[in-house]
Amino acid sequence: MAVTYNLHDIVEMKKQHPCGVNRWEIIRVGMDIKIKCTGCGHLVMMPRREFDRKIKKILTAAPKDEE
Repeated sequence: MAVTYNLHDIVEMKKQHPCGVNRWEIIRVGMDIKIKCTGCGHLVMMPRREFDRKIKKILTAAPKDEE
């Protein structure tokens, strides 16, 4: 089952960031996924396969542009 991720989704990872926050915003989606810590702003880029293993759940989905 393929899960689709969208820009600006807020996700929770299995392990929290050293700053103490476990909320990340998706900044880039493609073969690699770039996420930004909502606490300190640290950027992490990882392959989609690794991201799929490390994600726990999507906390808030980005609003869809309904034009």
